[in-house]
Amino acid sequence: MQDLVTRHLDSQQALQILDIGSYDVNGSYKPLFPHANWRYTGVDLSAGPNVDVVLSSPYRFPFPDGHADLIVSGQAFEHIEFFWLTWMEMVRVLKPGGRIFLLAPSRGPEHCFPVDCWRFYPGGYTALAKYAQLELVEVTTDWEPHPDPDSAQWGDSVGVFRKPPQDFKTALKQRLRYYLHQKLISATGL
Repeated sequence: MQDLVTRHLDSQQALQILDIGSYDVNGSYKPLFPHANWRYTGVDLSAGPNVDVVLSSPYRFPFPDGHADLIVSGQAFEHIEFFWLTWMEMVRVLKPGGRIFLLAPSRGPEHCFPVDCWRFYPGGYTALAKYAQLELVEVTTDWEPHPDPDSAQWGDSVGVFRKPPQDFKTALKQRLRYYLHQKLISATGL
């Protein structure tokens, strides 16, 4: 995440940043966003360290459309049963021109918290970008074991996504997609 912040963000630009899955279990991304003009908000399902907003559902965010300039999420998507619904909420609250930094495991042992459902590869990130009509700026995957024996079993896919500017027709189609997603969520009781 530090590498992405260094390479993709301008410290002079004012940013509204959301961290999805921010509960500090063994570290936090918050220190990576120290600038006074960067407003960081930690979002998770449980109250606790580094959580500013507690969600009642991982599929509904209490933010308006186009709220955030940057959304980060690290090591959370494997724990979301229907991650594509969360993904569409992230895209909904992202401003046109905004970015998403997504880190999710490509390998590693099962670690239920409370569930562990998924692993992600570059093709999966390409599919997420296509599904939400985002630009996939970059994607990398840790294929080789980490040199540290405690971390050797773990690997991540890291992606940077950008929401393109939208004309009226595209924005209307996107809004309809979000509406249909929310209807699906409501109909299934998620």
